[in-house]
Amino acid sequence: MKNQETLSPFKLRITIILSVIAFILCIPLIAMQFTNEVNWTLSDFVAAGVLLLSTGLAIELVIRNIKTGTSRTIALVVILIALFLIWAEMAVGIFGSPIAGS
Repeated sequence: MKNQETLSPFKLRITIILSVIAFILCIPLIAMQFTNEVNWTLSDFVAAGVLLLSTGLAIELVIRNIKTGTSRTIALVVILIALFLIWAEMAVGIFGSPIAGS
């Protein structure tokens, strides 16, 4: 019998990150099939994918490199707040910056 190669923790986490990103991006794709309220273009999917991938990789980097609980928690919260603020700005332009199309 061949030895079954198991995924290393790094490969497993990257696989999980990519799976979650694909799942999140499927939500608007499926919604577009049923309503005209959701109207994403290819550039919307690319922007969301890049934002989610960079967030996921930043979280992976923090988990791998910061060992203390408090510092790790603070770094993860900062990353998630940045994700939500950038996402909200791109969606509705809460700050009126050029990335919102204002």
